[in-house]
Amino acid sequence: MEDKKRNILLSKETIDTRIEELGAEITKDYEGKNLYVLSLLRGSFMFTADLVRALDTKVMVGFMTTSSYGHSETSSGEVKIVNDIPDNIEGFDVLIVDDIVDTGYTMEFIINHVKKLGAASVKSCVLLDKPSRRKTNVHPDYRCFEIDDVFVVGYGLDYGNYYRNIPYVFNWQD
Repeated sequence: MEDKKRNILLSKETIDTRIEELGAEITKDYEGKNLYVLSLLRGSFMFTADLVRALDTKVMVGFMTTSSYGHSETSSGEVKIVNDIPDNIEGFDVLIVDDIVDTGYTMEFIINHVKKLGAASVKSCVLLDKPSRRKTNVHPDYRCFEIDDVFVVGYGLDYGNYYRNIPYVFNWQD
């Protein structure tokens, strides 16, 4: 992949602008609520950090690690909890933040898991939504961008655990 040209799909500036807009929307929606942002590691760490800085409300942040991809470009369909939620979220309004939703398997699994833990409400927020690959009835409550069925990297999304540090979203061209 190193010898292929990067095709930038979403610039850093485009991402930053959209996150500010989304932060204002979420702030309004969660005004006066007990917000708990649950970041799904590892892919969403950059997005979550920028998103919570764009929120103008009291917020608690926690992290959870799941696995369904391994080193593949497609989901296995089997979601495993690697590290569970470290906090008691009973009574919180939980906003699950992830980098991308495509098949929906991970998000569906986590939504059900969080509900069982007694959350007052559960919504989802993703950087990227890839509805053409959906295998479940999950639709993000908040999303920054809808994308086509292409493999993307950067801004937290990885290929073989690399490229997460790139400040924009791209794919490769031959």
